[in-house]
Amino acid sequence: MSAWIKMIEVDQAEGQVKTMYELVKTPHGTVDNVMRVHSLRPHTMEGHVTLYRSVLHNPDNSLPLWFLEVVASYTSMLNKCDYSFTHHFANARILIDDNEKSDRIYEAFSDRVPEQVFSGRELAFLKYAEKLTTQVDAMEKGDYEQMKQSGCDDGEILEVNQVVAYFNYSNRLLNGLGVTTEGDTVGYYDKSQ
Repeated sequence: MSAWIKMIEVDQAEGQVKTMYELVKTPHGTVDNVMRVHSLRPHTMEGHVTLYRSVLHNPDNSLPLWFLEVVASYTSMLNKCDYSFTHHFANARILIDDNEKSDRIYEAFSDRVPEQVFSGRELAFLKYAEKLTTQVDAMEKGDYEQMKQSGCDDGEILEVNQVVAYFNYSNRLLNGLGVTTEGDTVGYYDKSQ
């Protein structure tokens, strides 16, 4: 079982569900459970994939994809969302292309001390991601000002904000419906990206 609720199998999809499955196919040509879990309400699948692609894979983003995947991974780890963490940390590892550094990042995130690996702007973004995920009610202008003092510009702050907000949504979708990676292909990118 890959989710608590019923999901329509790809080979049994018809109508709007079949159309949406074509839209959400991965680079491997498969449909991951994160999208299949929407199959009973395919209009939500369309909204989900549109948001995901605009937040993480838009060519107008200025922060590097490896770092956005790291932000996604940290958010997912903080939320104890094994599904998203498994997928996105695998992607981060591929994009970082340095197993030792990836292992150090994993350990730092596990201990909630990203400063063991990151500094400057990257650390400011990760501290913001942590607070936005775990203490959303305590957010204040000073959090923004700390990122500005670290050299982050407003567009980059918005990029990180959107990645964190999206993964908080997605993590709750996945954990709330018991979605697993069973049947998914994990890790999408080649090292040239």
